[in-house]
Amino acid sequence: MASISCLHSHSLRSHGSSSLSHSSLQQGLRRNKTSSIICCKNYGVDQRKTCVSVGEEYRTRRRELLFQAVSAGFAFPVVGFAAESDMPEDFRVYTDEVNKFKISIPQDWQVGTGEGDGVSSLIAFYPPEASSSNVSIVITGLGADFTRLESFGKVDAFAENLVSGLDRSWQRPPGVAAKLIDSKAANGLYYIEYTLKNPSESRRHLFSVLGIANNGFYNRLYTLTGQFVEEEEEKFGSKIQKAVSSFRLI
Repeated sequence: MASISCLHSHSLRSHGSSSLSHSSLQQGLRRNKTSSIICCKNYGVDQRKTCVSVGEEYRTRRRELLFQAVSAGFAFPVVGFAAESDMPEDFRVYTDEVNKFKISIPQDWQVGTGEGDGVSSLIAFYPPEASSSNVSIVITGLGADFTRLESFGKVDAFAENLVSGLDRSWQRPPGVAAKLIDSKAANGLYYIEYTLKNPSESRRHLFSVLGIANNGFYNRLYTLTGQFVEEEEEKFGSKIQKAVSSFRLI
């Protein structure tokens, strides 16, 4: 298993895009009377900090943002856990008994791990060749008042605020353009599909799954993100969708 510091030449190298988890990130959580706030720090090229707020003051934007969401060229991964027996022969099951999750990944994909600030950790799965496509899981400790995903708001509001917080297309000159494709709640998890497009760079397609589980001492937020760029869709798109749809907490 590789250290996450060795992955810069492979899938975790930033290409100017901000996302939930494809680079080493730290998440701090705090609450006020009207909203829950997730602050995500991405250590990418621009070293920017993105804050996504979920609360009553943002719910009025739900319909507007959903109207602006573009349709994908393929469907969101099936919301449901794929049985291990249904996985293709070129996949293998990766089980993390310490962090209590399971995921099916391509047989030849490598695994890297990293630690954040003592309350977060990162596990990444990536192809052996240099690529911008990967699947990664960030596990972050939560406060006692965050007991379920609804603590962050309903899935639609959470997804809209996540994506609008990443969007910088309104800037002059325009920055990264973020588009929400779909959001669902099922199996006790949040599923979010969106795209990121930096000017003069390829569009990046992302599938994120969020869940909360207790390790016996405190609650933890699991944020899984699978991503690929447009030119790698044929090669890695279906593999990443299968991996994402197979994720489960155990």
